[in-house]
Parts: sequence; C-alpha cells; structure tokens
Amino acid sequence: MFHIKKDYPIFNWPGLALLAVALVWISTGASVSAQTRTTRATTAAATHTADQPSGEAEPLFNEYKGIRIGMMSEEARKKLGSPQDKSDEQDFFVFNDKESAQVFYKDHKIYAISINYIGAGSSTPMPKAVLGSEIEAKPDGSMYKMVRYRKAGYWVSYSRTAGNDPLVTITMQRID
Repeated sequence: MFHIKKDYPIFNWPGLALLAVALVWISTGASVSAQTRTTRATTAAATHTADQPSGEAEPLFNEYKGIRIGMMSEEARKKLGSPQDKSDEQDFFVFNDKESAQVFYKDHKIYAISINYIGAGSSTPMPKAVLGSEIEAKPDGSMYKMVRYRKAGYWVSYSRTAGNDPLVTITMQRID
C-alpha cells in the first residue's frame, strides 16, 4: 500500500494544488524548456509541416513586438521591457493575463520566441496572419501547423488547444 508521510510540506493541500497547477502549466506548453523545444520540433516534423512557399524570402510572422530571431538579448529587453524571469538562456515576459512570451537565447542572440495567448481574444492572431494560410481544425477544435522558411533561417508554428477558451502558442525558432 502506498503511504505518504505527512511531514513532507509538498504533500499538503496547498502544495498539491501548486504542483497540479505547475503540471498543467508545463503540459500546455506555456513553459518551454530546451527538451520540450526539441520534442515540439520533432513532433512537428512528424505531424504537419510544410516547406517555405517557393519564391517567398520572409515569413509573414517575422517579428514579435519589434524583436526578431538573431537580435541581441540587450536590444530585445529594451523593446519588451523588464522580464518577469531573466537569465542568460531565456526571459519570461507577462504582458497581461492573456498574453505572455518566452525569448530564448544562444550566445546572447535570440534563438527562439514562443508567444502564448490564453483564451479567446482579439489580440490573438489568426493562422492566416501567421502562416499565410488557414489551418483545418481537428474535430475537437484544436489545430497545429509548422512551416519551415529555409531562406529566412527559421520555422514558425501555430498551435491551438481545443475548447472555448483555447491556448494559442506561436513559436519561431532558428533552424540549425
């Protein structure tokens, strides 16, 4: 029989609630670590990807709030303001209760940008504005598509969860 010792503080109700919230947050993709970025890229390649449309040099979604792939970290922080969480590898920005972003750095340059829009809202871009085409929704309402822009040197993905209050994640990442 499984037995939990009561002297461990994580096993009280507030600790369990905090753990549950953290697991849900991580599972929705709101917190992207190096491992999940790799998993997401691998999963995307296995599910639905497309190469850059012929003749197109730049993706439609080529910046976020004035920051771009390859920009120096100091310049990105000047444009986005003070991050809620800051390190040499990544910054986490919360703009309001419906929009947040993670900016990932390699050698002090932006390597990837992941933006989260929580719930339905007018500031959430539509797939066509991000990828240049509509995405067919699955029966549950979720959708996903990734497009590689080889000339630009990065890929862009659009992911929407199912439900009336979806999480939309738009990610741009340099192609290595």
